[in-house]
Amino acid sequence: MDRINVPPVGPMDLPLSLLEMGCSGRFELITHPMPGQPLPPQSTLPHGLPPTSLNLETEVEKQFLQDPAWLPIHDIDFAFQKFLKVSQRECNADTLLNCTSSPLHSGLSVVRDPTTGMLLDFTEVLLENTGLSAKNSLSFQRQPGPPSESLRGSNTNYPFLPGGMEELTLDLIEKKSELEKDIDFENDLLQVPPGLKAGMDFTDKDAKTAKPEVNLMSLLSTFDDIFDLKPEAEEKEEGKGGEEAPKLPRTNSLEDLGIKDAVPSSTPPEKAKHEKPKAKENLDEKKKWAIPVNITSPCDDFYKRIPNPAFKWPFELDVFQKQAVLRLEAHDSVFVAAHTSAGKTVVAEYAIALSQKHMTRTIYTSPIKALSNQKFRDFKNTFGDVGLLTGDVQLSPESSCLIMTTEILRSMLYNGSEVIRDLEWVIFDEVHYINDSERGVVWEEVLIMLPDHVSIVLLSATVPNALEFSEWIGRIKKKHIYVISTLKRPVPLEHYLYTGNSTKTQKEMFLLVDAAGNFLTKGYYAAVEAKKERTSKHAQSFGTKNTSQNTTASQDRAVWLTLLHFLFQRQQTPVVAFTFSRTRCDENARSLESMDMTTSVEKAEIHSFFQKSLSRLRGGDRQLPQIQLMRGLLKRGIAVHHSGILPILKEVIEMLFSRGLVKVLFATETFAMGVNMPARTVVFDSIRKHDGTGFRNLLPGEYIQMAGRAGRRGLDPTGTVIILCKSGVHDMADLHVMMLGKPTLLQSQFRLTYTMILNLLRVEALRVTDMMRRSFSENHRDTQSQEKRISQLKKMLSSLPPLDTEGQLSDLMAYYHTVTELRTTIEALQRATLESVNGLKALSVGRVVVVNNRQHLNALGVILQVSNDSVNRTFTALIICEKGNEEVEGKDDDSIPFSHLYNTALFIPEGPCSHTVQKLKLQDISAITAKTLKVIPERIIDNYNKRQQPRFKHDPPGQAISTSTQELLRLAEANPNGIATLDPVNDLQLKGVDVVEGSMRLRKLQETLSGFNCIHSPTFAEQFARVKERMDVQEELDLLLFLASDQSLSLLPEYHQRIKVLQSLQYIDSSGAVQLKGRVACQISSHELLLTELLFENVLSPLAPEESAALLSCLVFTQNTQVEPHITNTLQETISRVLSVAQRIGELQRDCGIPQTAEEFVGQFKFGLTEVVYCWARGMPFAEIALLTDVQEGTVVRCIQRLDEVLKEVRQAARIVGDSVLGSKMEKASLAIRRDIVFTASLYTH
Repeated sequence: MDRINVPPVGPMDLPLSLLEMGCSGRFELITHPMPGQPLPPQSTLPHGLPPTSLNLETEVEKQFLQDPAWLPIHDIDFAFQKFLKVSQRECNADTLLNCTSSPLHSGLSVVRDPTTGMLLDFTEVLLENTGLSAKNSLSFQRQPGPPSESLRGSNTNYPFLPGGMEELTLDLIEKKSELEKDIDFENDLLQVPPGLKAGMDFTDKDAKTAKPEVNLMSLLSTFDDIFDLKPEAEEKEEGKGGEEAPKLPRTNSLEDLGIKDAVPSSTPPEKAKHEKPKAKENLDEKKKWAIPVNITSPCDDFYKRIPNPAFKWPFELDVFQKQAVLRLEAHDSVFVAAHTSAGKTVVAEYAIALSQKHMTRTIYTSPIKALSNQKFRDFKNTFGDVGLLTGDVQLSPESSCLIMTTEILRSMLYNGSEVIRDLEWVIFDEVHYINDSERGVVWEEVLIMLPDHVSIVLLSATVPNALEFSEWIGRIKKKHIYVISTLKRPVPLEHYLYTGNSTKTQKEMFLLVDAAGNFLTKGYYAAVEAKKERTSKHAQSFGTKNTSQNTTASQDRAVWLTLLHFLFQRQQTPVVAFTFSRTRCDENARSLESMDMTTSVEKAEIHSFFQKSLSRLRGGDRQLPQIQLMRGLLKRGIAVHHSGILPILKEVIEMLFSRGLVKVLFATETFAMGVNMPARTVVFDSIRKHDGTGFRNLLPGEYIQMAGRAGRRGLDPTGTVIILCKSGVHDMADLHVMMLGKPTLLQSQFRLTYTMILNLLRVEALRVTDMMRRSFSENHRDTQSQEKRISQLKKMLSSLPPLDTEGQLSDLMAYYHTVTELRTTIEALQRATLESVNGLKALSVGRVVVVNNRQHLNALGVILQVSNDSVNRTFTALIICEKGNEEVEGKDDDSIPFSHLYNTALFIPEGPCSHTVQKLKLQDISAITAKTLKVIPERIIDNYNKRQQPRFKHDPPGQAISTSTQELLRLAEANPNGIATLDPVNDLQLKGVDVVEGSMRLRKLQETLSGFNCIHSPTFAEQFARVKERMDVQEELDLLLFLASDQSLSLLPEYHQRIKVLQSLQYIDSSGAVQLKGRVACQISSHELLLTELLFENVLSPLAPEESAALLSCLVFTQNTQVEPHITNTLQETISRVLSVAQRIGELQRDCGIPQTAEEFVGQFKFGLTEVVYCWARGMPFAEIALLTDVQEGTVVRCIQRLDEVLKEVRQAARIVGDSVLGSKMEKASLAIRRDIVFTASLYTH
């Protein structure tokens, strides 16, 4: 169809158009829109006109360049919809205040018919203490926290109230005084009601007003009142001091309560009320907390008293075990101090069985992780329901019996763990570990922090002061502790000296202490003889004595081969050989390559057990040199056990040993700590050990602990202990002390740690001073008797006659103080004189001195003899006295009267002059005169002693005595007002600052004395005696008040120093409130200051996870190494940063007065294992790591395990600070080191 050109629409044209319909050739006539008319539909097609092909370029240009509004970023609609949502929603301001629903303050209770028990009604009862929570209360009434915190608690929780602390919590005191006030219906009643002018008079008038008729008697009685007015007023005055006391409100200390009892009160009802507490107090005083239990008499009625025990054993119990079980049944606390292998575990087992029967829980704590693992296995087999918590392992923590290390129990107590609620018993095993200087404090903290409802079972080796220790626990816990100790070992020991070193001499074994405990010197000398014979003729003739303690390896080997051969023949195996050096242990075991002590059956058993135990290890780890070496040794029945051995190997060795497959075990001292593995024989390689500072002999306690491993109950009649005499026989005295000496006393190792201070500062109601006061180190403070004595002294003070300080006597008190000062000055000068050479020269025979004591006042005497004892030096002197005053009065010489200080006139007898010869102490000689006499001391003393016998009593004195007496009398008469004395500074040439100052002070004081008026008063002597009496009481009272207060705590100064450190590092603020840094430090168990500072200074942030693990290894590694680690530069820089932070803390501590130098503080951080840990975290196999360092494998493993605990603590701390990056980094580091042989699970826990 041709295209027609239609001319443009003219005004005359109809508004019509042709519209082609689709492609079929149909057309439609449509009208054009008229202005103001709606448009007709453009098409009859359902979707409008079909598209023509578009030009893409223009399209894109148009869309993207000219009009980008269609892009979603510019989509207005979408934004508008959202805006509508926001603008049109309903506001609910209450949602901003989101509170947890408050606890209900009341509950429903059922009313039942008392006879039938039918339900009748419900009543509403109010509940108490509903607002308490773990964040604000120490009470057991508080709500349990979230389940996630129930086991370990949280460091924002309050602990539960420690037992025995009730009377001291301020919280409770305030509560009492708010809720209840004692109303006294006798005194202090209010008389006028508010708003009224007059009121009632409640004073008792004996109902006089009620008698209307006037009789003579009543008139007289009213007059009586008038006459009595004055005395009554006076009585009131006097009584005032006393009456004040009962009005005291409840107070913080017992002293004030003590006063209450002491004051006799006016009204009879009150008197009765006060007498009761008094009686009770006397009971209290008699009360001893520790009660020793007699175990000598058999316990016959045991099965009557406990018909169905909670636990039955397949053997009959010993008396001490029965007594302990009886006490446990009564829910009492016990301290069992028994010999090794006596069966202390029975007591622990019964406590666990009881708690399972009562559906409560028991916690068993041990000092060593290895011991915890062993006990876990034993108890698991016995009871089944047993869990284990150590630093890195947590097995079934919901069990009724939990085994843990003491540190974990401490953190549970501080963090208010919910486990404590259900706790019935805490069993402390190996309590003698409290002597450990590093960790002993943990036991004390736990014992102090345990709540009241928990009973305590303490198990220990024999200790001499078990009673004293139990008395302390009883006193702080306010409960009785029953002390049960065994008298002797179930299997007696025999101690031998062994001098053999070849097949010829192999039988040279000499009994030194027999089974009854007698020390046989015969055996000792026989050993010495045997040793002597063997020294070669050459050595004897030239006298070269091989005295050195050290022997060569080949000599050692000969001795061991001989001895073990001998013991093996006599069937004395298994043997534990204690050697006090790890390298010595290894060498000795290696040198026995020619010995084979096992049968082929035993070899097969050892082999299969060894393979099975190590099957968990990765292939490479099974080929470690130590494991290969031990496999070879074990097959021949020999093994080594010390801290350098891999933990899994140690366990294999322990298990084989307890099966009797290890015949000889070379072990260090740790093997004797509680690991219950008795042997038949114990051998001591040496009796000297290095204790970290130097070499010393074994202490009796250590020796007994180790020797106690000999003798298996039920298997051996006696245990054999052998001491090797390799270089020579040990000194007899040393051996005697070591074998039969008293074991070490339990001593307090209590010290303040920052963690303890911060944990107690978190809780207002617990004070650090309370903790210090309750520690075993302050056990000597007998507060009860002090409180009693204080109240007695206060009573005495109030009963003393009042002082007369009027008129002439107005300066009496000042005079008393001057005289007291004068006396102390003179005493100090006397001491200085006597300690000097010149002073002693002056006090030689023939010197005239002035004597003052109870018997003599300013009497002259002459020295006859001086004792040689430099500590309590005495002087025998001839002294002139009145006739009849020769004998010493039988009074205590506790105080010399003061009068000679103000009265210098010499004593001149009024009647005939007599004499006496006495031993004088230094303080009796008040002055050394410049005069000397020629005397013949021996004659004088002999003559005097002779005349002391009754038959020579009336003989005249000898010539020598009468001459000297006459001379002294002549001197006294010539100088009645005082005699010239030697001046310490000018005459005796003492130029010490103290002496010079003292003598100047003395002159001044003596000058001022004459200026006092009171000495001229006629009643001076009597009044002065009164002042002295009153001041003596006052001084004793002040001293006691000081001793009973916190000021006398020995650790108080250190506490203030540590608080100062914490304040300057901003862990706490000036008022002692714990800040964020302090909260973080609470999380960390050791080196808390350094770690917290590193966290807050962001030292760990730039490091990779494995680098941070390597860096933190300095906190757990304690040995010195010879190998210099090769490490990355960033690590090197960070180490220097750590050292500078440590230096800063060390200097700050020094400035605050803590006696540790900055060098010592920095020196505790050892970086020897950084490279090892770094490579381990990066995945290097253990065999290669062992080559990087000279540290033994076992030590490396232990360090990495402890490092894992540190990483966990840092992760916790990072979470508190809010540093999630560091937290996840620590998590990664922890995952990186937890692998392979270092973290294989213990064989005991599987």
